[in-house]
Amino acid sequence: MIINLLIGAIIFGYAGFTLYKHVVKSRQGKCAACSLSKNCKSACSAVQGEPNMWAANKELS
Repeated sequence: MIINLLIGAIIFGYAGFTLYKHVVKSRQGKCAACSLSKNCKSACSAVQGEPNMWAANKELS
């Protein structure tokens, strides 16, 4: 019984840790969370993201 509780606590603890780590990385942004961010030569600040659909709609009207 105690072994089952211990195994369950380990599984849920690891799942919670992984979820927390994912949320922290997603808040940092695309380039800051990248493992190659210190050695990256793509200049993330100059990379354009997806076009803003609202801005595109304003240009058409």
